Amino acid sequence: MKVYFEEQEEEKEIKFNGVAEDLLKQLNINPITVILVKNNKLISKKEQLSNKDSLKILSVISGG
Repeated sequence: MKVYFEEQEEEKEIKFNGVAEDLLKQLNINPITVILVKNNKLISKKEQLSNKDSLKILSVISGG
């Protein structure tokens, strides 16, 4: 699967089949700090992913 990391402005090819939340754990990414876009659609962290998907990991920005 193609995974784009917004924070590093980098795309990597990663082999993964499973729940998005597990991929984030594998990549040592705190799930609270990101939102996920699979095949150009916003998804939850419970969404199933496969190697044919395209995933964007976008940083959440908050302010006050």
